[in-house]
This record gives sequence, C-alpha cells and structure tokens, in this order.
Amino acid sequence: MTSPTAAGPAVLAVDAGTTGVTALLVAASGEVVGRGYAEFAQHYPRPGWVEHEPEEIWQAVLAACRSALDTAPDGAEPVVLGLTNQRETAVLWRRDDLAAARSAVVWQDRRSAGVCRRLADEGHGDAVTEVTGLRLDPYFTATKFAWLAEHDARTWRGVEDGSTALGTVDSYVVARLTAGAAHVTDPSNASRTLLFDLQGGWSPEMCDLFGVPAAALPRVVPSSGVVGRTDPRSFLGLDLPIAGIAGDQQAALFGQTAFAPGQSKCTYGTGSFVLVNTGTTPVRSSAGLLTTVAWDLGDGGGLVYAVEGAVFVTGAAVQWLRDGLGLIGTAAESEALAATVPDSNGVCFVPALTGMGAPHWDPQARGLIIGLTRGTTRAHLVRATLEAIAFEVRDVVDVLAADGVSLDALTVDGGASANSLLCQLQADQLGVPVRRPVVRETTALGAAYLAGLATGVWSSLDELTEIWRLDSTFRPTAGARDDGRHDRWLEAVRRAGGWETG
Repeated sequence: MTSPTAAGPAVLAVDAGTTGVTALLVAASGEVVGRGYAEFAQHYPRPGWVEHEPEEIWQAVLAACRSALDTAPDGAEPVVLGLTNQRETAVLWRRDDLAAARSAVVWQDRRSAGVCRRLADEGHGDAVTEVTGLRLDPYFTATKFAWLAEHDARTWRGVEDGSTALGTVDSYVVARLTAGAAHVTDPSNASRTLLFDLQGGWSPEMCDLFGVPAAALPRVVPSSGVVGRTDPRSFLGLDLPIAGIAGDQQAALFGQTAFAPGQSKCTYGTGSFVLVNTGTTPVRSSAGLLTTVAWDLGDGGGLVYAVEGAVFVTGAAVQWLRDGLGLIGTAAESEALAATVPDSNGVCFVPALTGMGAPHWDPQARGLIIGLTRGTTRAHLVRATLEAIAFEVRDVVDVLAADGVSLDALTVDGGASANSLLCQLQADQLGVPVRRPVVRETTALGAAYLAGLATGVWSSLDELTEIWRLDSTFRPTAGARDDGRHDRWLEAVRRAGGWETG
C-alpha cells in the first residue's frame, strides 16, 4: 500500500560520488520514496594517480536515476532535479558533442605534487591561501589543470582554442543533462578549485597563476535556483528544472540542516569531511583547515561559509580491506568482525594511501600498519582501520578547537555512519555525543533540499529543519578519550610521513 506521504511532487536528487552515483526521489515530507545506485570504475594508471572515465559517470547517473524512478510508488512524480558531486575532480569535454577530451583526474590524484612544490618554492603559497582560503596541494582542481597543460598538450590546445570546456563533475553532469545548453557551477564547487576568490567570482590572479583560461570555466550560479532544464532526449525522457547544485560535503551540511553558524557535520564517505558553518564571514584557520563556501541560496543573503577538515582516506580504507587485501567480503562485515575483539591489540593503521589531508597535509605520506605481532588477526586489522577513521576525524576536531571552534556534538552521515561501532569509537575519541539521522544519504538530501527550496517544494529553512529526523545518539565512554591510543596514533602518523620522495 502506498504511503500517504509518498504520492505527489518529489525532488530527484543525484549524488555523483567518487565510486558511484546515488539517486533519491525525496517526497515533500522528507521521506525517501525511490532509490537507485550504480558504481563506476576506478582507474589507477600509476602509483598515486586516480582517474575516472567521464562517460562512465554519466552512464551511472542514468542507471541510478532510472532505478530510483522505477522503485518509486505510483503517484510520486519528480518535479525538479538537484545535483551534488565529488569535488575537485578535473573534467574536460568537447563542447560540440560533449565527449570527454580525456580521463578525469580525480581529487585523490597526487600527480600534481610537483606543480605545488614549484609554486610554493616561487613564494605563491600565501597568496593562494589569502585569495582562495585553500592551500597549495594536489587535492585541488587548478593544480591538476596546470599539470595537464604541461603534460597533455594535445588536449590543452582544445582548452586554449575554446573547443574544450573545463569544469568539475557538477559542470560536466549538468552539460550532459541539458544536452550542452548549460555550462555552470555553483560557489561551493568553484571554491574548491583554487581559482575562485572567496569574496565571489573567478580570480584573474589565480587563473593567471595556474595558466587556466577563464573563458573555458563555467558560469558561477547560486547553489539554489533554476539554472537550466534537462533535455528529454538525453535524460530518460524527463523535462525538469535543475535548481540545486552543491559540492558533496557542503550538500551534506545543508542536508543535516546545519543552517546556523556553529552547526557541524562529518560525512564518512571515500574520505571523511568535517564542516562547520561559520555564517556570512569566512573564518581563517591558523592550524591547517580550509576556508570554503558552503552555499549561496540566491536570496540576496550572499555567500555562506564553512571551515573544513578534509581527510582523504577513510571509507576507502575499508574498501581496500575488501578489494585489495580480501580481509572482508563486504564493507558492512567490518563492524561485526571488529566487534569480535576488544581493541586492535596494539596495531595502528595510518591509511595514507593517497597522502595525508587535514590537518597533517603531507602528499608524500604513505600507508603504514605498525604494531603487528604473531597474535595479530584480521579482526585486529579491521578494528585498527575503524579506529584510524575515528582518530583522523579527532585530529580535525582538535584543530578546530585550537582555532576556537568547539563542538557540543557531531552529526554524522555517509555510508560508514551505519557502522554503530565506528560511531561509538568516534564519540569516545571526541568526548562529545555523535548523532546519526534517519536518512544517512544526507549528501543527496542536501541537493534535494536546495532544489526543492528554489521551486516551492519546501517554503523555508525552518520547514526543512522540522522534517529532519534523528535515529541514534552515541555518548562517549568515560576515560576513552585519554587512554593513550591517540598518542600512539600520532606517533604512527609521524613515521608514515614523507615516505614517497618522487
């Protein structure tokens, strides 16, 4: 029998993530009434390199949306589309036929470390941080564009002559959705490129520094507001307004209804990302965190900012245990196996599989497992992996405290938030409650909220706050935060640092 809240207008939300695409059909009640998912391949042509094929991302978008629509009850009809996406990934496509000009260079990719070292040696680091709120690191899109300009001259000629467009995954997906009619991005995604001025707009200074033609970049539009329509011939026969765009972490902050300064969230995905809303004033971190745009609602209120700690490998470490080492059959198995032992038996795992992000920022760090003995079992390694995720997030939260931003609680989401053992370990390490919502795909939910807010599905931020639902609260165990395990972790991080010298 169809739920009374399921019928009627709904928002189709697309989350084009790092390993796959999730599509949700979200009713006006906030209930998820349709769901689809499709994976796409990860390509590792060289150590430290990570690539995607843009066409595979697009085909995953189509498959996930088709599944979401097929699983929806009768009467639930999409009236608008919202999009969220993996950030910082560099995508290039031909304007005439929308075919990818080359493989996308993924945010995890470290090939542009040399570009960053050269620019830092030339003294540009402070200017980059002042203008963009970020730092010189291979993580960010402009460094990847600069590498491509140096090493893929054939493709870059198309960028210079105007036949090839530059963008991030949101720009590429919107181009495909609209059959090329729209070349746009929003401030949350633009602010992750190293090309965007935190005060608004592309920075001529940064474009010049990284050698990126501004004419090749997308137009920056509000995160909430109609920017185009889907082309029925390209997108499942649907003619829908596209009215919400945000980078995945900012979308998750919005999906957690963290609308007020001081409210926060942590998303456990391929990596983990802690964001705190700082309102209309950008807060500069003195201790290794990033200043970023959270969203622009297009209501005249201006840009809303956040401070962010980006951890590169968390959920991807569990995936590596499954696919790389074969220690578990599924990611979900990690909780049950880790719970068979009381602790990691002295094992520390530093999952610096693609370098270290915040707050350590060491692109030359590499993964390290230390403390192995004859008594070590696969259960200990799996538990050490979950502990590492909790330690990495603690490192970010400790730095937030050093910057004067303290948390009374942390709201979590993403796939790994379903792991109750991880949530408890996280609460123990932070010393504050961890809150988990009913709908854990808050990245897609945020994209839905942004699109629905722009088109009248929801009338206000207050209405969105009312439909958010709490599932569980995990409270810290007395004494767990100061039991010495985090000190051992920091020593392991030190030993993992600077390993890759090439």
